[in-house]
Amino acid sequence: MAINKNHEFEELNGIKCCIVEKAIPMERVNFIKPILEGNGYTVVVSGIIPKSPAPAPVAEGETPAPPLPPAEPTQFTVGVTDMSFNTINAIFGRFLRTREGKVVTLAYWQQKDELAQDISYFEFGK
Repeated sequence: MAINKNHEFEELNGIKCCIVEKAIPMERVNFIKPILEGNGYTVVVSGIIPKSPAPAPVAEGETPAPPLPPAEPTQFTVGVTDMSFNTINAIFGRFLRTREGKVVTLAYWQQKDELAQDISYFEFGK
């Protein structure tokens, strides 16, 4: 059970994990996973398979349609095995670094900035 909404736990692929983000596309997974692994976290990614529609009713004498192949996941859940990890604390506590050694800022994490620009909060308004 989570302490708050920002600190959730779940079992992903049989491993208890602290949830980083839920229901995200693969492009976002490919952005987040290297950052977390580069900071020493073991990352677990689990795909969310969309529900297939219910089979249509078959009239008497008709052959049922063949079953559809299993759908590929379109959304994913990302978690780390470190139970003390909290995304908000990691970003605002300046604990995460890029491969270049720069601090991961909120704008970089949200993919609003292409580069992690570490600006001091005291100099931000100047």
